[in-house]
Amino acid sequence: MSDHVVCGADELDDGDHLVVELEGREIGVFRVEGEYLAYTNWCAHQGGPVCEGSLAGTTEATLDPETRDYDLDWVKEDRVLRCPWHAWEFDALTGDCLHSDQYRLVEHEARVEDGDLVVSL
Repeated sequence: MSDHVVCGADELDDGDHLVVELEGREIGVFRVEGEYLAYTNWCAHQGGPVCEGSLAGTTEATLDPETRDYDLDWVKEDRVLRCPWHAWEFDALTGDCLHSDQYRLVEHEARVEDGDLVVSL
């Protein structure tokens, strides 16, 4: 495993992200709800540049099975990463795909050392 300084930790505000190249691979580095996260810039759907997508929220539906009434709520504001190719959505805090339990983002360790944001590959 090798460590890479990608920027100063204070250069990423909450909700910001950037894509860097490390060892020939594109890595998306995020700050979400105060946590630093790093993922390979590759969508499990069709290999799109998922980390170049936007962070937003998503809609969540609840259905009353007896009345068939449903409600839509906007949830996870600034926490959902949406792939720019086909809009697959991933929880940026966990890397989990919101459409399927079978898929998730490829995660890398991200941490702050002496004020620098360090990613391990």
